[in-house]
Amino acid sequence: MPALAVGVPEELSARVPVEQREPGLDRDGVRLLVSRGTEVSHHAFAELPGLLRAGDLLVVNTSPTLAAAVDGRVGHARVVVHFSTRGDDGRWAVELREPDGRGTTRARTEVTRTTRARTEMTGVPRARAEEGEGVEGRGCGGLAGTRVRLPGGARLVLEEPLSARGERLWWARVSGAGVPATLREHGRPIRYSYTERDQPLSVYQTVFALPYADGTGSAEMPSAARPFTAGLVAELVSRGVQFAPVTLHTGVASAESHEPPYPERFAVPEASARLINAARAGDGRVVAVGTTAVRAVESAAGADGVVRARAGWTDLVVTPERGVRVVEGLLTGLHEPEASHLLMLEAVAGRAAIDRGYEAAVRGRYLWHEFGDVHLLLP
Repeated sequence: MPALAVGVPEELSARVPVEQREPGLDRDGVRLLVSRGTEVSHHAFAELPGLLRAGDLLVVNTSPTLAAAVDGRVGHARVVVHFSTRGDDGRWAVELREPDGRGTTRARTEVTRTTRARTEMTGVPRARAEEGEGVEGRGCGGLAGTRVRLPGGARLVLEEPLSARGERLWWARVSGAGVPATLREHGRPIRYSYTERDQPLSVYQTVFALPYADGTGSAEMPSAARPFTAGLVAELVSRGVQFAPVTLHTGVASAESHEPPYPERFAVPEASARLINAARAGDGRVVAVGTTAVRAVESAAGADGVVRARAGWTDLVVTPERGVRVVEGLLTGLHEPEASHLLMLEAVAGRAAIDRGYEAAVRGRYLWHEFGDVHLLLP
């Protein structure tokens, strides 16, 4: 999908949560853009119960947000480690970034004299790194063997790239302290340069988030669910709207290059599979809350459109060519015009609906990103 033709002015980035913008507002104080095909209407998110109907099913992600950003040092250089995903072998996928001087981070791009000299002498650009060496190339977080000192005595060693697509994310082994404990004691939520300041972890948790005994969760908030409050959930249930919980632990996004998603851990329990299949058999619509819920449900759907309980890893990338087998509607945030997530939105609603909706969002001065307004795509 080519990038959308709309330009999003910088002032349309939501810099703080809605409840911090005006006194008396709660999370459901954001705006809601509704697309039905190419027809667009404008609402408050609190109007959602009136836009759904009895029998509709909302699929929600229960993954909690982790305090996944931890300060560290490579030699004398300061780095920020973004913990992305825990592997089956106990390693973690991580991204090494550097502080940008504004409280956020940027991709590491430095090359030390030692690394450059070694490359020139040996002709091997990816030799193992001694502690303190850097790496050349946008989005390349390190070299195999790079050692990072973390707070509390923990040490992290980069072992191999997560994917052949690039060296932004690495499998790393941590010693000296457990990762969940390190994140609890020394971590903070990942944030990006368009936000105004650090926020407590509670700001990044959705009403659906559940703790996991092994300390796993999402590196970044499943933000489409952020506007839900307990009161709004109760009203939806009272009106006959049902909820099907699934889990997908989101990894670290590629803020600079908008890469397709990497494999992520997910689970669709038996009870939720039954609810989804029952809604599809009746008059209800299956509406995913967020792109993470789409990826989880579609990963558990067979070619026959039946959802079966499943857990493990998914590498599914939902595109218009693949299409969707189960999801009929989607509640999602507003994405950057070049974001890979827009392929999923197009698979659900079609390109014309996305183009028209985003044009209306810019004209209507909707706010973008995780603290911003939301977009409901209905059939």
